[in-house]
Amino acid sequence: MGVLLHLILTVVGLVVLLAGGEGMVRGAVGLSRRMGISSMVIGLTVVAFGTSAPELAVNVAAALRAGEISFGNIVGSNLANIGLGIGLAALVRPLRILHVVVRREIPMMLLATAAVLIGGLDPYLSHTPALYQRSEGFLLLLFFLVFLYYNLLEVLGNRTEKPASPLAEEISGPVPSALRSLLLFWTGVAGLVLGAEITVRYAVALATDLSLPKAFIGFTIIALGTSLPEIATSLIAVRRGETDLLIGNIVGSNIFNLLFILGVTSVIRPVPVPAQGFTDLLVLTFFSGLLFLVSLDGTIRRREGLLLVILYLLYMAFKTFTAPSLA
Repeated sequence: MGVLLHLILTVVGLVVLLAGGEGMVRGAVGLSRRMGISSMVIGLTVVAFGTSAPELAVNVAAALRAGEISFGNIVGSNLANIGLGIGLAALVRPLRILHVVVRREIPMMLLATAAVLIGGLDPYLSHTPALYQRSEGFLLLLFFLVFLYYNLLEVLGNRTEKPASPLAEEISGPVPSALRSLLLFWTGVAGLVLGAEITVRYAVALATDLSLPKAFIGFTIIALGTSLPEIATSLIAVRRGETDLLIGNIVGSNIFNLLFILGVTSVIRPVPVPAQGFTDLLVLTFFSGLLFLVSLDGTIRRREGLLLVILYLLYMAFKTFTAPSLA
């Protein structure tokens, strides 16, 4: 009964977390529109990074309570974004990809993945425990500022006024009042904080009940739950025919997870790389490289989307059957 109760409470925490993220994004977009900021800029900033707010909230809570969850949540979320977010969307409709995404944003994601991979090589390079130290966290944040700089240049220079995120378009319409937007924003922030606390607390209890590592729970249940905004955004994009912009949103979210969220979490408290963590990083690198390869001709077809989904499900099955026990 304890296992079932802790599982239910973990799911409740995820629901509160996702609702909080939705409210925060809608409130921020409403305030931005009240201030006269274009929908394109909103899509590239508030909405693209707002879909990663659940991961950020969980990781900050995990850094203070159970650092092992942080690594699994980041890597697991990025794998889910590629395997399910892009794979499922491509199954619905072939995805057309902007040239700038193939030329700049996916390579940036590959560089961010490589930086995180190198950061996890401590046992091989210095014969010390695999750990993302505060110095590495500051370095990741510096890389993130470089990423933001180049995106800002693109916004100010070459992009048109077309909305850059299907979620920004989805929540457009009559501009809400400033008071309503503020209430939505701060209610969303409260939901993120509360949901993250509930999720992490009962995920730790669930891992203990099942004699599973906390990192495994972070990689599976929590990672998939916090990836729901990105997956939902992908399906909205397919429904609205915005397939050329979908990849950029997912890639931007993955970069945000690797550079900003892992950077912030490491600065708060060093993040350990759990058992099998280096294998997870290698698999994430493989998925990122595969995404780059299938994107080179400007389209991700249904068969390639099916391949991403199958590979993701196979690796999740492998993780489930090989999860080390705490006992």
